[in-house]
This record gives sequence, structure tokens and C-alpha cells, in this order.
Amino acid sequence: MRAFARRDGLYDVEAHLVDRKPFDFKRLSSPVPLPAGEPVHDLWVRMTVDENYVVRALVASSDATPWGALCREAESTLSVLVGETIARGWSKKVKELLRGSASCTHLMEVLLPMATTAFQGILAMHPERLRDADSAAVAGLVDSCYAYGRERPVVQRLWPQHYRKPD
Repeated sequence: MRAFARRDGLYDVEAHLVDRKPFDFKRLSSPVPLPAGEPVHDLWVRMTVDENYVVRALVASSDATPWGALCREAESTLSVLVGETIARGWSKKVKELLRGSASCTHLMEVLLPMATTAFQGILAMHPERLRDADSAAVAGLVDSCYAYGRERPVVQRLWPQHYRKPD
């Protein structure tokens, strides 16, 4: 996964998922086994977000799938997330809108770590957002993971006004 700044002020986050087996793989979709090392899935997702992490576009491409054109139909299902904001609750929203037969499981699941890539990539391009302890970026980080827990030394050192002494 990678994050890129675009010239128009938006950001692209791209993910590439390849699923290969180290053995000849007998597929339900074909009487001919897939040779070892050939991709069962070879999927791409590009998510475009703005500076507030609002999803502006989602595009998927499936170079290899077990069920060919049928699986490729799922690419367009990701569009239900356009307009959603990557924030707390993102994983729940993605699963709620795309789980089961609503979309491709692999495309849905790759969207979860893409949110982390968006945050880390965009913040790395704008470190000044982390210097202002009262910024939305900092508010989004505090309590977002173990290290950034408000009772942890990282928060105490970087953003002491958000620090809470452990009970």
C-alpha cells in the first residue's frame, strides 16, 4: 500500500493484493488446476481522499480472480463508500456496507488497512499537523492505538495536554 499527494490537492491511496499458492491449486471454477505461483487473486484498489479524509473516489481492478468476469462485477460495489469519512468507525462502516454477497471479500478487507495507510501517508506529508496538539489530526491519533493511548508515554511526551495519568 502507498499514499500519494496529487497535484489537485487530493490524495490517492493504492493497494495491491496478490494471492498465490505454493502448489498447483484445484479451482472450483475450472477443471484445470492453477499452476503453483500463479495468482488466484491479483487485485488493485485506489482510494482518493481529500485533506479531511473524505473518500472522493474508489476504483478497483481485478487482473486475476477465481470467477473471471463475475468477480470483476464487484469492483463497482466499492462506490457506496464515496462520501464517507475515514475516521473512527471506518472498519464497521466498510463491513456494514460491503460484507457478504454485497461485494468481494478481498476488496472489502483491503479497504481496512488502506485507512491506516491514508492517515500515515498524509500525515507524513504534513508533519505540521502533529505539532498543533489541538489539531484534528492529533485528536484522531490519541487513543487510536496502544502507543497513542492517552495514558502512554508517547502521548505524555508529544501532547501532554491530552495525557491522563494511569489509574
